[in-house]
Amino acid sequence: MDHAGVVGTGIYIPKTRMSAAEISIATGGVWSEQAVIEKLGIISKPVPGFDDGTQEMGARAALDCLKNTGVSPQEIDLILCIGEEWKEYPLTTSALYIQDRIGAVNAWGIDLQNRCCTCCASIKMAADTLAADPEIKTVMIVGGYRNGDFVDYTNKDISMMYDLGAGAGAMILKKNYGKNRVLGSHIIADGSLARTAGVRIGGINEPFNPDNIEAGYKSLELFDAKKMKSRLNEASMNNWYKCIDESLRKGGLSRSDIGYLAVLHFKRSAHLALLSELGLSEDQSIYLENYGHLGQVDQILSIHLALQNGKIKPGTNVITLAAGIGYVWAANLIQWG
Repeated sequence: MDHAGVVGTGIYIPKTRMSAAEISIATGGVWSEQAVIEKLGIISKPVPGFDDGTQEMGARAALDCLKNTGVSPQEIDLILCIGEEWKEYPLTTSALYIQDRIGAVNAWGIDLQNRCCTCCASIKMAADTLAADPEIKTVMIVGGYRNGDFVDYTNKDISMMYDLGAGAGAMILKKNYGKNRVLGSHIIADGSLARTAGVRIGGINEPFNPDNIEAGYKSLELFDAKKMKSRLNEASMNNWYKCIDESLRKGGLSRSDIGYLAVLHFKRSAHLALLSELGLSEDQSIYLENYGHLGQVDQILSIHLALQNGKIKPGTNVITLAAGIGYVWAANLIQWG
């Protein structure tokens, strides 16, 4: 039976950074530097420089991935772009910008969007496509992220978003690669939370006008904080565990087989509680306290860093784990080696 294997990864991280102390100052001192580090789990995070557009960062990560894997851009048949909608020019197609920038002349591409779950969803889509379509042999998942531009640090309701940073990641998968196999995926969605968070100003319902432009560019907020937080407290962790367990079941494995957890950045206490529930040590994951949350790039970044640091080796069963506002939870199982 045809399968998909991960060939390798690429990363682009802007050089400009925002420290915990600077985040504290931006909140007006409501959050102390120590609380930002200890509770929110941010030592520092990358923020975009002058030319770090969402699409261009994605292209740079794609080029890094090609260099790291030795794959020729002409080999790529499909580009699944996980880059955010906040990009250089609205209504342009990021996958095709990247296709041109890297010279993937034989590829077609499409932009996908599942918020911070897009990478995990795209791994499933890539694996399913490689198994189902005889003409597609190589898929690149790639995208950039800089939604931190919209964060208003004086808004206490969105402290969960103070970690939003900037960066890009890329991953190449091949049909019947023979190693690093995607063994299972599972995704759960709850559309009742579809409009509990987002950018309020600048769309069709609340378009820009001369009076709201400044506020609009800092209007990433919780539309219904009470409903969202109540529902997440009730369902979020259970949905994550179900995604993990179902991915493992589809791969014929159990929790005791997990060797590494590639999980998005979120508050430190929840990260440690998750590891404890899964029976994992802190050494079996990387807490992204020096990166913050790069949206859907986090899973690629975590795998990239884990490979560099020897945390993922032949025989390691990797779980990727994500959640995206909307609301979506997802996991993939990748058996390395």
